[in-house]
Amino acid sequence: MTDSGYPILAREGWWHTVSAVAVAALVHFFAGYAWAIPFWIFAAFIIQFFRDPPRQIPDLPGGVICPADGTIIAQGEVDDPYLKRRAKRLSVFMNVFDVHSNRIPVTGKVQECWYNKGKFINASLDKASSDNERNAMWIKTDQGQDVVVVQVAGLIARRILCYVQSGERVTLGERYGFIRFGSRVDVYLPLNAQFRVSLGDKVKGAADVIAQLT
Repeated sequence: MTDSGYPILAREGWWHTVSAVAVAALVHFFAGYAWAIPFWIFAAFIIQFFRDPPRQIPDLPGGVICPADGTIIAQGEVDDPYLKRRAKRLSVFMNVFDVHSNRIPVTGKVQECWYNKGKFINASLDKASSDNERNAMWIKTDQGQDVVVVQVAGLIARRILCYVQSGERVTLGERYGFIRFGSRVDVYLPLNAQFRVSLGDKVKGAADVIAQLT
């Protein structure tokens, strides 16, 4: 299915976009085209950063969809620090040119959310999962599987936005948050999950299946 009802530009970027375009237009009007070029380039960067295009959400039983655009930088078996279990983890790194809208990876009910203050080291480093500022959300699927998705701040990211709370029901592909500017998202899955992507793969949020729950 295709999600709809959302503007091409994420609501988190409306104020930034209007401000950047207004400044560029004022400089262009009062100082001329040449002086305005850097400001128009900056405005174009802001628009592309906050873009939030609709996606074709795959309808695959047991499928876990990607929660963010980016590159797979880690996958394997680890200790889940939130549910205190062994789990399989996938990590998606978002650079400043990726779409930063975050999506729900599975349909189910939010059991609990955890917010941890932390550092702002490079999100591509593995220790960012434990050291950086982050917001974790535990979802229990309709089939009773436990999935934890974690928004992790990056080197220049200074704002994690999450719009769901404990007790809410969430739907596959639903927009639930945003991270500014450059970051990662970790997904902790049951050990019986089968990866559908490999290290280095480029993935799209809400469009690509990253794992299969059995």
